Amino acid sequence: MQIRFDLHHSNFPDSKDTTMNLNISHTCRVAVAALLLLCPLTLLAEEDAAVRVFIFAGQSNMVGSDSKVADVDLYPPFKGAAGAQPDVRFSYCIGRENKFRSNGWVDLQPVNNVVGPELSFARKVAANSAAPIAIIKCAAGGTHLGGDWNPDDPQGFKMYPLALELIRSSLAELDRQGVAYRIEGFMWHQGENDMFNEDYMANYGKNLANFLASWRRDLNSPNLKFYIGELCTKTIWGMDLRPRMYAISLGQKQVTAADPLAKYVRTSHDGVEIGGGAGLHYHYGTLGQLEHGVNYADAYLSSLGVSKKEPRSLKRWPYAKASKVQLFVMAGHRNMEGETAFVQQLKGFRDDLLLENQSIAFKYSIGGGFKTSEDWEPLGAVGFYDTFGPELSFAAAIGQAAAERGGNVAIAKFTHSGSQMNDWTPEGSMAKDRHLYPAFVSFIQESIKELKGKGHDVELAGIFYHVGENEMSMHPYRKAAAGWLKSTIQQSRLDLQMPDLRWYVSQQPPTDHESVNSIDVTGDIAKLAEADSQLIHIQAFGLPVQPRQLVLDTAGIVRLGELIAERFLQQE
Repeated sequence: MQIRFDLHHSNFPDSKDTTMNLNISHTCRVAVAALLLLCPLTLLAEEDAAVRVFIFAGQSNMVGSDSKVADVDLYPPFKGAAGAQPDVRFSYCIGRENKFRSNGWVDLQPVNNVVGPELSFARKVAANSAAPIAIIKCAAGGTHLGGDWNPDDPQGFKMYPLALELIRSSLAELDRQGVAYRIEGFMWHQGENDMFNEDYMANYGKNLANFLASWRRDLNSPNLKFYIGELCTKTIWGMDLRPRMYAISLGQKQVTAADPLAKYVRTSHDGVEIGGGAGLHYHYGTLGQLEHGVNYADAYLSSLGVSKKEPRSLKRWPYAKASKVQLFVMAGHRNMEGETAFVQQLKGFRDDLLLENQSIAFKYSIGGGFKTSEDWEPLGAVGFYDTFGPELSFAAAIGQAAAERGGNVAIAKFTHSGSQMNDWTPEGSMAKDRHLYPAFVSFIQESIKELKGKGHDVELAGIFYHVGENEMSMHPYRKAAAGWLKSTIQQSRLDLQMPDLRWYVSQQPPTDHESVNSIDVTGDIAKLAEADSQLIHIQAFGLPVQPRQLVLDTAGIVRLGELIAERFLQQE
């Protein structure tokens, strides 16, 4: 019996057909027939060996602007990620006036000492899949979807035809080499520049839908999957231009909601480069780009059924039946989330914090819901990228004191490092998808309800909120910070029906810069505390010397948790 399989590169019109002839004995005919009924040809071993080609395209935050290869090893989870990856093919054309070109396939590696998301993407995918990988990248800062990337009328730097030529020539080279491949996904991060043009901004969704359809047509790949990266709301543009950023996000979500082959990839919780002066920046920078690539990898791997979530569970419920439980709610932004505090740096420094604490039930929603607990878990480091927040050192101190009194401690953490303080107010802002207050109050109510459902008398010990870091660097936000905080506190007491609910508000030294120093934000919050006996203002100014503005390092996050705990215990 002879069976002939015709395998071809269905993603590209100029691909070659590959014919496979199999001579199968009579005794195997039944088994082969069953195999053909159960398995589509695309799942056969020959097709499984095909190189998975990923396209990366967009503007500056896809390029990797303001990142530095020399800084990669500063971040323990990504140590070594800047090295060449000889098992991954790479073809690129990057830049605007001065373009960097591979002129063919090379090993995946940094270009121009810049860290692009493709580096950590390939590293993560390769670690979770045996399939060979190839990446084609075409990106340039300051380019528009409405103009430069317009498939029908490319203008300016004419990025669409440039990218199309790069992709076609790169795939043609694989054909010449006899390499089987298929286009596996298209990663897109762009949109900031379209918000400066009223027409481009208003039509971003329409233009993006046309962009996706054009690629599928021009690459003869009707089922091509797209991964649309969220714009980073943690940048200065995420604050100063939030209505415009919101308009772009609506266009992106409109497309990904309507297109089953397009996925909206959350990235606003990723790290952002600290700039000069007041500290705010426009770009992810080194750490953020490494995390950015992991976001795309996780999104792609989830489509293959590879879970990014590590199961964590309590071995047994830690509290005696019908006992009283003190619930501590931790909330806030970048440093309550723990943007640059890494578990690897706890070794030899605070080894006790590396262990899961099975005596404290822990529930969380971090990154604005990017990562959530499925149930109560043991207290531990649960950050996105081997990171942790001040809850670990806080709990170490609180838990010890509670144990001495025979009490029980539970912690619920709700954070979003990509938010600002106005997102936490009852009113919110024009950026409706960033309004956190309703979800925050609901999170607290559900936490209390679940503990009561287990038979416990629950005392909400307080809300421990670390004020926003970015708003200390921008004049209008710094000026409004105390008013926003007051609004949130007052409404939370009403909605939780707890008029005497204590808020412990911690504040690190605010940005010291001539552009904002005229606003005494520390004094403004202190005045709130003077007028509110249930508002405890914790001036966390005794932190270790920090190497960067705004974000605290591992030692800083540990000390922040200790300072909050000390003040709570003093108050008790």
